Amino acid sequence: MRLIWIAAIIIVAACNNGEKPVTQFLSHAGVEAACPYITRDAAGRPAVSWIETDSAHNSHIYFTVSSDEGKSFATPVQVTASAGVYPHDENLPKLLFKPDGSIIVMFGTEANDPRNKYAGKVLYTQSFDGGRTWQPARPLVTDTAGYDQRYFDMTLLPNGEAAAIWLDNRKTATAEGSTLYFATTHGRNGFNNGQPVVETVCQCCRTKLLVDDDGAIHIVYRDIINDSIRDMVHQVSVDNGQHFSPAVRISADNWVVNGCPHTGPALGANKAGLHFAWFTMGHGKGVFYCRSADNGNTYTQKESLSAAPMAKHPQLAIGNGGEVYIAWDEPVKAGDDFNSRIGFVHKSADGKTLESSFLTGDSTYANFPVVGTVDNKVLVAYKQRVGKGTAVVCQVLRP
Repeated sequence: MRLIWIAAIIIVAACNNGEKPVTQFLSHAGVEAACPYITRDAAGRPAVSWIETDSAHNSHIYFTVSSDEGKSFATPVQVTASAGVYPHDENLPKLLFKPDGSIIVMFGTEANDPRNKYAGKVLYTQSFDGGRTWQPARPLVTDTAGYDQRYFDMTLLPNGEAAAIWLDNRKTATAEGSTLYFATTHGRNGFNNGQPVVETVCQCCRTKLLVDDDGAIHIVYRDIINDSIRDMVHQVSVDNGQHFSPAVRISADNWVVNGCPHTGPALGANKAGLHFAWFTMGHGKGVFYCRSADNGNTYTQKESLSAAPMAKHPQLAIGNGGEVYIAWDEPVKAGDDFNSRIGFVHKSADGKTLESSFLTGDSTYANFPVVGTVDNKVLVAYKQRVGKGTAVVCQVLRP
């Protein structure tokens, strides 16, 4: 077995209580590692997944679970049915642990379809024995008219089933954009009966799916408004996804762009309401934050999280006490070139900034962070350049 990167403690930004974050390299050495994702297993333990591509261009998903709140992680498990997964940091694989003990892994591959050379295919596999064996990967969409599915998200419903959203080429409108679809699982039979929610969605940014404590299903995505504006919108369903409310912009950025931003929204919920983070270059540039205290009827004025105009790729998590944690990446000057560093903000449950810092130094190239929480700790995983390759790194913080 390839050697695991040795865990190391490095000095980065100090936390409020003076403890130094613990930084661990989770991926194997000598590979291209990418697409970290943080979730929890059925027992509530933190789990981190990622993609590894070896020198022969073989790609697989790996995941590991921590039994001590992120102090250490178990030997990574290979998802054998994920062979051929395509590493795309905005279209990163997702793991979901159902209460019945089964695991679902959803991931993207290249479609190689003549109708669209950039088309992708979303597949998923299930394990019913804790990840020891995996069912053959199945397509999320079996309709032959659906040749392009990408930018998906997946979450657990109150009834123990899984729900997924994704962007799909199938639509009735002639205007530019993709259709956002919604589907749920039915026991071990996987996903079926996918239904369209809305058409002409920006076709190149990740989507976000969330179920709040009341069981309402929220979706956030970058919409195409009036054929040219690409702003973030929010919809909610209170009947298990049968119907969704009309799309409402979380912020009227009015970003006019005829292109692919490749950076989607983040969303979290606590007792104080909904919390959003996103990237725009309309009416301000960079990563912004807002919240809604009335389930999406109104939104606060957006707040800039970084002075860097090209800060991108925000991700967000809610702590057990309702506090909000947001991470992103942004360029930083390094001699005659640029590196990328990880920014981090700790907010109170009602959105007030308590701490702002950088988790990586200016001499490091790190990007595409994801955030998770366990007890009173925060986990931030990201991709980092190491020599000629890349590694997946996890920091454990105690804000």
